[in-house]
Amino acid sequence: MTRIGVAGAAGRMGSRITALSKEYDGLQLGGAFERAGHKDAGKDAGLIAGIGETGIKLADSLESVIDNVDVVISFTTVDASKEHMRIAASKGKAIVIGTTGFSKEDMSAVNEASKKIPCVMSSNMSMGVNLLLKVLQDITRALGDDYDIEIIEAHHRMKKDAPSGTALKMAQVIADAVDRNLDEVGVYARKGIIGERTKKEIGIQAIRAGDIVGEHTVIFGGLGERIEVVHKVSSRDTFARGALRAALWLKGKPAGLYDMQDVLGLK
Repeated sequence: MTRIGVAGAAGRMGSRITALSKEYDGLQLGGAFERAGHKDAGKDAGLIAGIGETGIKLADSLESVIDNVDVVISFTTVDASKEHMRIAASKGKAIVIGTTGFSKEDMSAVNEASKKIPCVMSSNMSMGVNLLLKVLQDITRALGDDYDIEIIEAHHRMKKDAPSGTALKMAQVIADAVDRNLDEVGVYARKGIIGERTKKEIGIQAIRAGDIVGEHTVIFGGLGERIEVVHKVSSRDTFARGALRAALWLKGKPAGLYDMQDVLGLK
């Protein structure tokens, strides 16, 4: 049995991870926590998630529950997830990170901690998106430089980072497939007299509105035709289930940094 500790368990993602964990044989809720001083601290995590009493009280720190869990699941902020990983590494606990917005500097800390513990880190935990990444690689290689590539992503108004981690991952997969340096060819905004589009640039545009859970469209624009690959998420449960699947997969894995491609056997 793998015991999970859910970060941000009173929030939108954390509460769904808590609720859906009951559906998985081999998983058990071992702890739930929020930031220090949270108004729901001390309440039953199951009641917060709408699944009835679980006997697990919402704690106000990871340190207070870390000894009762095997895997920490963190969909929070970059700073919080880095701290969760630091604590997990100090205790030899595995971790699943679904937080996005990590910089290259932030990733150096993640890479260092993953030398001590197994970590699944993915910008998108959905099976559909991870299958799509593999498809995008094949499409891009087949089309080569003859088609212009644009990525459009849309998320809810509360999302803090842009472009989304998923859009950036798609762009990186596409750039690698045609041997381009994304730092050189990525275009994130257009305004005014910008001149003709260059042949190798990859456009990445972000939309923020209402309660959009997550939508990504990749456009391959050629002369006389256009290919559009679209993925839409209508429920956060998609991401929660992916995180729980990753937590199950981590059992017995050696230290290292993994992603959902590893979890789904797509590599």
